[in-house]
Amino acid sequence: MALEPDALIGQASRTRDRFVVAVAPRWACFRSKEALAPTGSFSILAGTMTQRHRTKDAQWESLFTLPDKPALPLQQRLRLSVVQAILDGRLPAGALLPSSRELAQVLGLSRNTVTAAYAHLMDDGFIESRPRSGVFVSDNAQAAASKPLALGVGRGTDAAQAKAEALAGAAQPDWQSRVLRSLSDQRTLAKPDQWRRYAYPFVYGTYDPQLFPSEAFRECCVHSLARAHLPHWTPDFELSDVPELVEQIRLRLLPKRGVFALPEEILITVGAQHAYYLLAEGLFDENQRVGLEEPGHPHARNSFALRHPQCLPLAVDEQGLKVDRLPALDYVFVTPSHQSPTTGTLSMERRRLLLQKAQDKDFVVIEDDYEAENLYAGEPMPALKSLDKVGRVIYVGSVSKSLSPSLRLGYIVAPRALIAELRGLRHAMVRHPSAFLQHTFALFLSLGHHDAHARRVNQAMQERMSMVARALQQYLPDFQFTLPSGGASVWVRAPAWVDSSELALIARKHGVLIEAGDVFFMHPPYPCPYFRLRLSSIAAEQIAPGIKALGAAVDELAIARGAPKRVVLRVA
Repeated sequence: MALEPDALIGQASRTRDRFVVAVAPRWACFRSKEALAPTGSFSILAGTMTQRHRTKDAQWESLFTLPDKPALPLQQRLRLSVVQAILDGRLPAGALLPSSRELAQVLGLSRNTVTAAYAHLMDDGFIESRPRSGVFVSDNAQAAASKPLALGVGRGTDAAQAKAEALAGAAQPDWQSRVLRSLSDQRTLAKPDQWRRYAYPFVYGTYDPQLFPSEAFRECCVHSLARAHLPHWTPDFELSDVPELVEQIRLRLLPKRGVFALPEEILITVGAQHAYYLLAEGLFDENQRVGLEEPGHPHARNSFALRHPQCLPLAVDEQGLKVDRLPALDYVFVTPSHQSPTTGTLSMERRRLLLQKAQDKDFVVIEDDYEAENLYAGEPMPALKSLDKVGRVIYVGSVSKSLSPSLRLGYIVAPRALIAELRGLRHAMVRHPSAFLQHTFALFLSLGHHDAHARRVNQAMQERMSMVARALQQYLPDFQFTLPSGGASVWVRAPAWVDSSELALIARKHGVLIEAGDVFFMHPPYPCPYFRLRLSSIAAEQIAPGIKALGAAVDELAIARGAPKRVVLRVA
């Protein structure tokens, strides 16, 4: 019996709204000629195409549901429906519309009705006909929305009114009353969507393309994609994490902070903020008393606020959190390595006193070891977790922040009983963070790329710190600041008459972005003279011109406030 390659079952091509099917030569696999029967294969493909037609028709019917406006002719109601879909973004520019014949069949309308509606929409600039191609949403559809529409009810009816009429017949859910947990009224760090267009971005949440280790990170990504490594990250890990990353955190990162943990005491998170959310979900309710540094980390404060604990402000100074007069608490959130945002480092004396108070007064410490690895002066202070002998410290760390905050990999170190509960909560939320990214970062750590990158970043940040200090002393000599021993930001105090939120708005006109200080406070003063300058996303050569431009913004604010003009020091 002769053998020949099997064929592709068939080839389908779509011409306008019809499917054309052709049986192709059989080249897929070797079978006997007697076994090759095209009839069944053809019927399967035809059935598949019929199902696609049904799915597509259902989609058009849902998209172009006619508004319940009996007083309007069908043609006008169809036009309102199309306009609504375009304005809502469900039909973007360039989207292919069904033919008039097809839409008439789907909606149960006459073809003349659909054709007339299409013609009016073309006249109004919402759609366009392309020869031998079909009907498409116009590239200028959104611009057409600002022009009067010929809806047959008066040329003065505009697009917004058209949309309102289309929605009038349907009862819309009242989402304001349905949403039970909202952060829309919480203050948080934010920057303009087009922040890259500003010449002097002293802001958070960015990376320096000159420092990003592209080749090293690409190497690790390629290695993770090798066939030999696929079994290490392609399965669904359910409640678990990639063991290689857990081992790298346990044996490489944590010992540098004096922390030693078992694998079952470590949970990988989608960044530090995910850790805050998990802890709030698992530990907080309205009865819990949570102490927060004032000023402090707004992202932690907002994540905790979702469970409505009793948040109490705790004062800080140049040595970090003041621990001598703490109120009655259940939890304390602290950033001891570099206090966020003031950059102060919690002294050893205060660390020991905080842990003693936690034991005596039965509260738990949540430690975010913020920017601990970014140290370029002095000796590193041991993490609070390293001094904890009884399991009263929950440790939060980041794997990816120094590389790029968008990569989102962090971890929690805590007693195994708590980690087991948090693992279940994480599974209900995201199952687990990207296993591919976990495996890639494990390679990045094991090959020494992370340590090398940290050294380069620290050297660059130290240079930028010196530059910003000189620029502040020259252009804003009456502004107070203290250079930190590490990290990537400077906390600045302006003269008492300056409100940093007002200054930030004026500074934008001068191409400068700063982080106004009020967002860091639970109870911000007014005027709030504090602001933060982040140095991780601005090129070194732009720092001095940026501070000079900020000085010009201060002058503009001074004129508006009737305050004295600043003094500029001359540099020899």
